Amino acid sequence: MSSGDLDTLITGYLDSLSAADLDRFVGDADHLAMPASEMLTDAFIAERRSHMNASRAQERVDPGPLRTKSETIYLTVADAEGNMVSFINSIYSYFGSGIVVPGTGIMLQNRGAGFVMTDGHPNQLAPRKRPLHTIIPAFVTRNGQPWLSFGVMGGDMQPQGHVQVFLNLVEFGMDPQEAIDAPRFRHLAGRTVAIENLSESVGRELAALGHDLRSSAGVAFGGGQAIMKLARGWAAASDPRKDGMAAGR
Repeated sequence: MSSGDLDTLITGYLDSLSAADLDRFVGDADHLAMPASEMLTDAFIAERRSHMNASRAQERVDPGPLRTKSETIYLTVADAEGNMVSFINSIYSYFGSGIVVPGTGIMLQNRGAGFVMTDGHPNQLAPRKRPLHTIIPAFVTRNGQPWLSFGVMGGDMQPQGHVQVFLNLVEFGMDPQEAIDAPRFRHLAGRTVAIENLSESVGRELAALGHDLRSSAGVAFGGGQAIMKLARGWAAASDPRKDGMAAGR
């Protein structure tokens, strides 16, 4: 197949995929099930790209997955006096609990969905209990003094991402932006794991150890922010995997 033929085939796939999404998701802007901005995210585009196969025709083209779930928000700030704040917030799942405090516009969270109904389980639903959740803003001190404020969003990717970013800093000598940019892995279930930018040789070694490797397409590897206190001033970083920025004055 010539490069021109391949370009034509890929264009045809893109037309088919975008047409399926157009038919399913696009309509009156005031009544969209999924905001148009969500169809332009890296995760959505990666999922659509995963359906492209240059070796055979596509028998059926379905629209992409509906992406309307609310997003966890992490932010960190520091001031000239050396104060640092690590903050994470999530109402959890779509519109949280669906309950708004009258007169405030504040939506109540739905983290109670993390409870289970299993008798005797430590996370069993009961009065005056807090549910298991993944809201874990991170803060690190050195010699009793603030040193690092950071967080990685993304459900159960949060604890996995925290460990990976932290090890990148303290074990592999990366600066904050390098530590956040570096490829991540995500344990999905059992022996199944997805890894960003995995080389074939490393993939073979992991498979030989019994790991079930999954394509990283469509898998979210979290999004992080960080501020590190330096001997003089600060270093800040923001994850290119999702919206965010590092700024100072």
